[in-house]
Amino acid sequence: MDTDGARTRILDAAEELFYAQGVQSVGMDAVRTTAGVTLRRLYQLFPSKDDLVEAYLERRDRRWLAELAEHVDAVAGTPAERVLAVYDWLADWFARPGFRGCAFVNSYGELGATAPGVAAVARRHKEALRDYLTGLAEDAGAPAGTGVRLALLAEGAITLAALTRTPAPAAEAREVARLLLANAGAGATAGASAGVTG
Repeated sequence: MDTDGARTRILDAAEELFYAQGVQSVGMDAVRTTAGVTLRRLYQLFPSKDDLVEAYLERRDRRWLAELAEHVDAVAGTPAERVLAVYDWLADWFARPGFRGCAFVNSYGELGATAPGVAAVARRHKEALRDYLTGLAEDAGAPAGTGVRLALLAEGAITLAALTRTPAPAAEAREVARLLLANAGAGATAGASAGVTG
C-alpha cells in the first residue's frame, strides 16, 4: 500500500485547491478527484477535513520557512543585509502567479473559530516567523523587540500585497525595516538604494 505516495498526492491537491479557492469552498470529493485516490483512502489518511487542513498547513509551514531561510542564507552580506533579504524574498513571492496572501491567515479566517487545531497551526507559523526574524535582528545587533517589529512589517506587507495584487508592499516594508535597523544602531546601511531584488 503506497501510503506515502497517496498522502503526498492528497496534500499536493489540498494545497492547490485550498490556497486557490479557500478551504470552505473545496469539498473532500474535489480533493479526492484531484489527488487521484478513492474517498475511502482519503478518509483513511485524513479522518476529517480539519485533519487534512492541519496537515496541509503544517507542511506548508515547513516549506515556506525553509524557502525563506534558504534565500536569506544565500545572501553573502552583512547581518543587516540578511534581514533585508527577507523582504526581497517576500517581493518575489508576491509576484508569483496565484499568490493569495497568507494561507495561515486565510485558513484561520475561515475555520479558526471552530477548528482549534487549525488555529494552533496558524499561531505556531506566526510565532516561528517572529522567532526567525528575532534571530536575524539579534545577529544584526538590533535591540530586543526589533524582531517583533520586523515580523509586523512582514505581516502587513503580506496582507497589503494580497489586497492590492502588487508586490510593492514588500519594497515599502523593506525600506521601513532598513530605517528601523539603522535607527536601532544595527548598521543597516546596505541596500538603502538598491531596491528589491527578488
